[in-house]
Amino acid sequence: MEQRLVELQQEALEGIKKATDLKELNDIRVSYLGKKGPITEVLKGMGKLSAEERPKMGALANEVRDVIAKAIEEKQAVMEEEEVTKKLASETIDVTLPGRPVKTGNHHPLTRIIEEIEDLFIGMGYTIAEGPEVESDYYNFEALNLPKGHPARDMQDSFYITEEILLRTHTSPMQARTMEKKEGKGPIKIICPGKVYRRDNDDATHSHQFMQIEGLVVGENIQMSDLKGTLDVFAKKIFGEDREIRLRPSFFPFTEPSVEMDISCKICNGKGCSVCKGTGWIEILGAGMVHPNVLEMAGYDSKKYTGFAFGMGPERIAMLKYGVDDIRHYYTNDVRFLKQFSIHE
Repeated sequence: MEQRLVELQQEALEGIKKATDLKELNDIRVSYLGKKGPITEVLKGMGKLSAEERPKMGALANEVRDVIAKAIEEKQAVMEEEEVTKKLASETIDVTLPGRPVKTGNHHPLTRIIEEIEDLFIGMGYTIAEGPEVESDYYNFEALNLPKGHPARDMQDSFYITEEILLRTHTSPMQARTMEKKEGKGPIKIICPGKVYRRDNDDATHSHQFMQIEGLVVGENIQMSDLKGTLDVFAKKIFGEDREIRLRPSFFPFTEPSVEMDISCKICNGKGCSVCKGTGWIEILGAGMVHPNVLEMAGYDSKKYTGFAFGMGPERIAMLKYGVDDIRHYYTNDVRFLKQFSIHE
């Protein structure tokens, strides 16, 4: 029995030495140290030994087990270290390689043009007013000299939620709200940017949802010349110092007199081309002197106070400034389109 234990120890140590991976090493562990291994089988014969020999064989068996287990642990430690070394070698990072560029976002063209217009008017002493997109019929129409049944309401095909609530068709309600808050006292100088909604069929130049920026100035001795001067500064700052403007008579229920403003075509410099349809001019916005009825409804004395208002579409401004040919590009989130408007310009 003693001889057999010594032989088993030698066999196990030889197998451990030849093992090439952790699986083989584990198989040796199970084979020699498991409950059904040869050492256990040898110890089953201890019942045939004398009382003096049993302790000696038990101690020898434990020694053999310890030697085999220690050899397995040492071999396993060496294998695991080699495996980690191989893995580190295979996953080495070449720190001299250039880094992967981080893609940065761009300003949306509408965001850019709105911020540019806001900065311009803030520099001229205006403040920014904001209001609800879900508006009452009163502020959207009635307070702007458009009573129920007025034919001019048909110009703005509206999204009604109830008979008295709708999605605002322009940002003009903020003009009425601001004048009402002032209670007919003191001057006003605001611009009102925001989304508006109309039941238009979407095409290259129309959308059911679009942006609008309206301006309002109210005070004593405000005249048409003040409006023209303001719009002239706006046109030159946004489209270039060589742009000229012209005002044409028009009609809006909330202004009197009302005008449409054109700018000279930057493509042909007023000579006439396909962009300006041969006229040399491009329509850009509507404006006029605030109607006395609008002032009176907001609590202002129309004999003491006058004012002017204007309204423009940032989509149209951006289309003309950046050469965009389809309003739908602004809302389809095509990365190829948006990449043209880099924040680093």
